[in-house]
Amino acid sequence: MILQALTEYYEALVSQGKLAPPGWADAKISFALGINDAGELTQVFSLKTEQSRGAKTVLAPQSISLPAPLRHSSDITANFLFDDSSYILGISSKGKPERNLACFGACRKLYHQILSTVDSPAAKAVLAYFDQWNPALASQHSALKQDLKEICSGVKLVFWYRDGYLQDDPMIRNAWQLYYDVDGNDTDTTICLVTGKIAPMAKTHPPILGAGGTNPKLVSFDKDSPAFCSYGKEQGANAPTSKYAAFAYTAALNDLLADRAHTQRIGDTTVLFWARSGQSAFQTAFSAWACGSPSLYDAADLSKMLSDLLKGEPVQYEDTLLDPNMDFYILGLSPNKGRLSVRFFLRNTFGGFLKNVQRHNARLEIVRPSSDPFETIPLWKLLDETVNQKSQNSAPAPELAGETLRSILTDTRYPASLLNGVILRIRAERHISPGRAAILKAYYTKLAEINRRDNPDIPKEVLTVSLNPDSTSIPYNLGRLFSVLEAIQSAANPNINATIKDKYFNSASATPSRVFPALIDLAQKHLRKLDKGLAVSYDRQLTDLLGRLGQDFPDRMNLPQQGAFQLGYYHQKQARYQKKEEK
Repeated sequence: MILQALTEYYEALVSQGKLAPPGWADAKISFALGINDAGELTQVFSLKTEQSRGAKTVLAPQSISLPAPLRHSSDITANFLFDDSSYILGISSKGKPERNLACFGACRKLYHQILSTVDSPAAKAVLAYFDQWNPALASQHSALKQDLKEICSGVKLVFWYRDGYLQDDPMIRNAWQLYYDVDGNDTDTTICLVTGKIAPMAKTHPPILGAGGTNPKLVSFDKDSPAFCSYGKEQGANAPTSKYAAFAYTAALNDLLADRAHTQRIGDTTVLFWARSGQSAFQTAFSAWACGSPSLYDAADLSKMLSDLLKGEPVQYEDTLLDPNMDFYILGLSPNKGRLSVRFFLRNTFGGFLKNVQRHNARLEIVRPSSDPFETIPLWKLLDETVNQKSQNSAPAPELAGETLRSILTDTRYPASLLNGVILRIRAERHISPGRAAILKAYYTKLAEINRRDNPDIPKEVLTVSLNPDSTSIPYNLGRLFSVLEAIQSAANPNINATIKDKYFNSASATPSRVFPALIDLAQKHLRKLDKGLAVSYDRQLTDLLGRLGQDFPDRMNLPQQGAFQLGYYHQKQARYQKKEEK
């Protein structure tokens, strides 16, 4: 399913002229080697261009359409019309001299195999170059001396003949296409699992660039050994895929990974998303609504467009009409040695995914300080609430990131590890941030939706956006009471270093009967220190809450009840801050 979706995406991009046809791919090229009719190296010039990297402008290799790479793993396999110095010149700063000579020999053999029958001046010139070039004298060549160190560092090189690149010669292009289509002497054919057509089989698949690791592969049967064999099938025959499909899905995946504007990084997972039509506006819009990425539209316009899409109505976004029924795909990948690990692969309509994200945002909605920068809490911020930001390694667990994102996009139950992570941080830090309160509310709200009934320990009346003064929930009102007691202590002792929250928060939420009687007695002493008006105000709040709680406090509270306690504490505290801001 993944390969089919990527192949369809590739074909859509090819039809729009955004990607090269089969057998061709973009490569990052740093230098061009100029040769004459006799195959002599006459000049070397840089192809780097000024490119933006965030706020900076840097010189970077130029992207040029060239024959698709043939390199497999660490084997000596040359690429056609471009490669690094070990293959083109027979020298490098990394490899051993014997390996460099072997690489140069493999490159010369490939060029002769493809171009030996081509009657073109450019083809004859490059064959002459390989026949007369001496790698032992390369480092002394006058044309190479100026940039020799960088040329030998592994950057990619191409050939320049007369007034153009070799790949611009029509006869050379045709020779390469013929070679690629029949894969040299390989005539093995198969029924492709992706396209369903009979076509030449890919024994190994191309590498994926930009996904981390050392250019891993999505599908890999590289070695010809029993470990890679099943039922007598060797290498690619284990999962027969045509050369065309292998090239197509790889080209599509490499294009998605290269598009940093539409790529999200969550933990160790790279998240990619695309529409079946290949229109990038779907990705841009999804980034704005689901990931909080910057947009050309203001918040009001985005809200109106999102509302229309959720109703099933197409909307104009930039120069594209967004169809809410368009097939949309989301793929999560993580590097795993020589292969890519698929964390998740989701398919839905564009509008379907947006509906799920919108439901998630609605569950997260909670009162926040005016200084909070987030209108809707992004996923990375949610995950940060589960880890100690002061620790040396503050990255969230990779599995948690993938599970949480999958639950959001599929509108299913949030992982228990998300709740556990938040509870542990609250206990350790005795601090309930807006993000942590939002997670508590969202987790139990979704649980109630799934069970189709309120949790008796944390009912709907507790899962509100802001303070619910009419709630009769004992744990919720205990949390409110604890917040009022803390406020009384702080008002009576403005310069106190440690409040009752620092000493008693965890025990108050777990075993209220052991803590609250002493805290209430302490609050009476603090009230005597306050001026009459403030003391009366706090005393009224205490009387109201104690009247709701009755005479006896619970001996113990379970995890959901502690969640209600924490939400009550948070709501009461935010209500107090809001009153100060209003004044």
